[in-house]
Amino acid sequence: MDFTVKKYKELLNSLLNQNYTFQTFNEFLQNPEDRAIVLRHDVDLLPLNSLRFAKIQAENNLKGVYYFRAVPESWDEAIIKEIASLGHEIGYHYENLTTCNGDIHNGIKDFENNLIALRKLAPVYTICMHGSPMSKYDSKELWKHYDYKDYEIIGEPYFDVDFNMVFYLTDTGRRWDGHNVSVRDRVSTNFKHSFHSTQEIIESAHKDELPDKIMFTFHPQRWNHNFYLWSKEFVFQNIKNIIKKVVYVK
Repeated sequence: MDFTVKKYKELLNSLLNQNYTFQTFNEFLQNPEDRAIVLRHDVDLLPLNSLRFAKIQAENNLKGVYYFRAVPESWDEAIIKEIASLGHEIGYHYENLTTCNGDIHNGIKDFENNLIALRKLAPVYTICMHGSPMSKYDSKELWKHYDYKDYEIIGEPYFDVDFNMVFYLTDTGRRWDGHNVSVRDRVSTNFKHSFHSTQEIIESAHKDELPDKIMFTFHPQRWNHNFYLWSKEFVFQNIKNIIKKVVYVK
């Protein structure tokens, strides 16, 4: 079974054995190591799942970055503080044009207010767009009118990473080759590597075939050890993939 906590631990162990340096996104932007992995987590739902990931990483002396949405199903202040206390980076998973129905002026005000609120819980130096696949608004469009660096933000993955130099792997669609069912979690890249399952990545790591620089994006709500929750996510995501591919993916 894929997308279990056990499989996630196997993936981490396979990467640990390949002498990568694990950096937060903030660290990577400022001083990228020659052989580095950024563990990025989009906390869309079920923040307790993200806390579980954060604890597993801390047990292995690893650090990642956790992006929280400003919605009740993601924003849990106690969990945000606990993840930060484990040494992980906290970032803002913004979706302001979706929540403000495309209004640029209200969108930037919403961004400002949520960023201030999140910084009361932990330092925030990077942000990352939430794809909002069912919305017609792409919140990255906010930065055609404003500059996030004016808010002491040093980076946003979709703008500040050269994905021809950094291999991008995302579990969007509950698979690692989900570009056909992804509305906005896409990057341009010259890498030819392709994986469908977590096990394929593990095997490639064991063979030392992975690139030197990698950004992983995890949606921890997809990874469960409880069979009921695992099955629920499996069914829901497959239905969602069909809808996205037929209706939303251009």
